[in-house]
Amino acid sequence: MLQTLHRSKTPSGASYVDHGTGEEILVLIHGVGMRIEAWGPQIEQLSKGHRVIAVDLPGHGFSAPLDARPELPNFVVWFARLVDELGFDAVNVAGHSMGALIAAGFAATMPLKLRRVALLNGVYKRTPTARQAVEARAEEIFSGAFDREAPLERWFSSDEKDGAAYRLVRELLQKVDAGGYAAAYRAFATGDAVYSDCWPQVARPALFLTGDGDKNSTAEMAEEMARAAPEGRAVVVKGHRHMVNLTAPEEVSEALADWLTWQPAQ
Repeated sequence: MLQTLHRSKTPSGASYVDHGTGEEILVLIHGVGMRIEAWGPQIEQLSKGHRVIAVDLPGHGFSAPLDARPELPNFVVWFARLVDELGFDAVNVAGHSMGALIAAGFAATMPLKLRRVALLNGVYKRTPTARQAVEARAEEIFSGAFDREAPLERWFSSDEKDGAAYRLVRELLQKVDAGGYAAAYRAFATGDAVYSDCWPQVARPALFLTGDGDKNSTAEMAEEMARAAPEGRAVVVKGHRHMVNLTAPEEVSEALADWLTWQPAQ
């Protein structure tokens, strides 16, 4: 059974949790269909030495729906407003999947507010075939007649289906608001190339992490983004797929903790 975390809300209706203390402020953004609880292991581990903020995407969890067209730049504007409402001058941002696209957009458009950026299972310049497939899924989801079980087949291997991570993600997919899910997925499906050329200009420590079994957010994508970013590094977790922060929580939390100590080259 899902254990709901105690949340607060910004004036504009964004739901978030705030744990820990420290000089480094880390903001976590989950993926489509998930909510703050999908970051549970990272909140627990990283808040021991840092202040960790985790947010519900618009129309997910307890956040108000997006008040604009379902396009990636509008999600980036939403996130930048949240950072302003929380009163932060600059933050470290880590996003998973759709959250990774938002994190990339924040890095591209708000460089003065960024200390470090981490993309977990981020997509980057999909092939035409992959883009066609994800856009077809977006249209199906937007129609309201979509299969909430289908993502599990892509996100988990067969030997992970008896685990706690699988059960949590399945429950979150069953609970997510259909309209919020559809809006975020449409932005996700059309957003992989919006900020894809930003990385040469992002002069901040940038981590690109994925699982070697993730066929949509591939190791090659992570490595290509890392090569493009002046301060980029790629981490590929062996034997895991899309929900790597839940299926390999210790390894992912350790990679994030290490990233939070990186200093940009002078």
